Amino acid sequence: MRIHQVDHPLIAHKLTQLRDENTTATGFRQLTNEIVQLLAYPATAKLPTAPKSVTTPVCETVGSELSGETPLIVPILRAGLGMLEGMSKFLPEAEVGFLGMVRDEQTLEIETYAERLPADLTGRHVFILDPMLATGNTMVAALHYLREAGAASLSCICIVAAPEGIAQLEEHAADLDVDLYIASLDEGLTETAYISPGLGDAGDRLFGTSS
Repeated sequence: MRIHQVDHPLIAHKLTQLRDENTTATGFRQLTNEIVQLLAYPATAKLPTAPKSVTTPVCETVGSELSGETPLIVPILRAGLGMLEGMSKFLPEAEVGFLGMVRDEQTLEIETYAERLPADLTGRHVFILDPMLATGNTMVAALHYLREAGAASLSCICIVAAPEGIAQLEEHAADLDVDLYIASLDEGLTETAYISPGLGDAGDRLFGTSS
């Protein structure tokens, strides 16, 4: 697994605002979209291209265009939905799928409760969206699910990550050839598995359901 912590003044500025408990749901959604687009820039750098001839107002020239299988964006429900708009604006050529996953409190296994993906992911580059990589269990399950469905390349885009989550990916998804793009590697998890300093409950803050 390759970890890319994107160090940029605009990301640091916007992330500070995102962390602020006084940021409204509207502001939180806007900042999330802006940060996602900044993370998407390096995350899409390896997409394949092919030469393309084009006629400008001055002359003919050769540029490039995206080639190969159509990229797929997969937000992890529900918090990942808050990242979809920003990613789709940055990569409008991509298709969109969805994964909903939850932990069974008795078996502690991750179960898939919702799935809307193309029938065949063979050769596809998949971008998985989740604002926070906490324990890493859900992301590991999602990565294996998508690889088994045929995905050729896997890129995770998370805003903040905990060392525990990264360790989980390194242990249980090392064979999947994954790129992880994050804005911040935070200190760690609290006793209740919240990332510290983190963002709080990103899903609640995105959709205005926090108390």
